[in-house]
Amino acid sequence: MKRVMDSLRKREVMERLPVVKMEIDYELMTLFEAMEDQDEVQVKESKERLEQLRKEWIHLQVS
Repeated sequence: MKRVMDSLRKREVMERLPVVKMEIDYELMTLFEAMEDQDEVQVKESKERLEQLRKEWIHLQVS
C-alpha cells in the first residue's frame, strides 16, 4: 500500500511542477510590467504571489 501511495504522490508532483513553473513565469512577466508602469500595488502583489510559488516549488522538490 505504501508503494502505491508513494507512486501516486510522485505522479502528482511530476504533474504539478510544470504548472508551478508556468505560474512563476507568468507572475514574473506581470511583475516586470508592473515595474515598468511603476504600479507599486501590483508589484507588491506579484512579489507576494512569487513567494507563495517559491515555497510550493521547494515543497514539491523536497517531496
